[in-house]
Amino acid sequence: MRGRIGAMVALARPYQWVKNGLVLAPLVFSRRLLVPRDCALALAAVLAFSALSSAGYVINDITDREADRLNPEKRHRPLASGELDVGTAVRMAVVLGALAVGMSIALGRAFVGIAVLYAGLQFAYSLWTKRHVVLDVISVSLGFVLRAFAGGAAIGVEVSPWLIFITFVLALFLVLARRRHELVVLGDGAEAHRSALGQYSIRLTDQMISIVAGATLVSYMIYTASSEIQAKLGTRHLYLTVPFAAFGILRYLYLIEERDEGGDPGRLLLTDGPLLLAVLLWMATIVALLYL
Repeated sequence: MRGRIGAMVALARPYQWVKNGLVLAPLVFSRRLLVPRDCALALAAVLAFSALSSAGYVINDITDREADRLNPEKRHRPLASGELDVGTAVRMAVVLGALAVGMSIALGRAFVGIAVLYAGLQFAYSLWTKRHVVLDVISVSLGFVLRAFAGGAAIGVEVSPWLIFITFVLALFLVLARRRHELVVLGDGAEAHRSALGQYSIRLTDQMISIVAGATLVSYMIYTASSEIQAKLGTRHLYLTVPFAAFGILRYLYLIEERDEGGDPGRLLLTDGPLLLAVLLWMATIVALLYL
């Protein structure tokens, strides 16, 4: 049993904030990483989305607390285990939401609009879309897309359609991997945990994962070789990052197929050394090509 503060921190899932790194993508690819004002705005946007996403996790855990008790991994969450009561969780969601609203207003109307869309998407997922096959993975993936749009809104730059497309298919890949993991862990009890899981099968998710993994890698390769993108970014050597992207995707496939991992992309990224190294090398190469 954790202390009360520890349980509240666990409920907020701070390790999931790594996903909000997507908010920084427009900053990096617009070549404004060295502009102090834009860096400050982008970091504020990351903080706003971290508070907003944590509020969404709390609400999701409130609605899922009974089903989570049937999951061998999720039953240890603070609400499912009884470490925290619903009243405390509600107050925590309100505080996190208020923090997110305050920071969003400071970042401008465009950012507020995206934040409202994200919050609505979170509510829709918690109350409805997560119970419907395919719609559940698409709604989660759209949350990643909104993060990218939010990063652009925070610093006032247009977000590339390429960035949106690649973000969407990559998110689909990660979410489908999570569905596969849930099917493996829960077995025959998958449908009791969430009705939509009863309409998936490991064979179906494997087919879907193959499609979106291929789409992610191929679209990124085309992106790096595009003459339009080369002219916009000022480098013809972006293709040098492809090996790192390919290794990351193939490593993730290995982890979900051979080790039955993939239940939590954020945690897996932070705990799998080769995967983390590939991502860091990819990021370092991007920065070197765009700024050196």
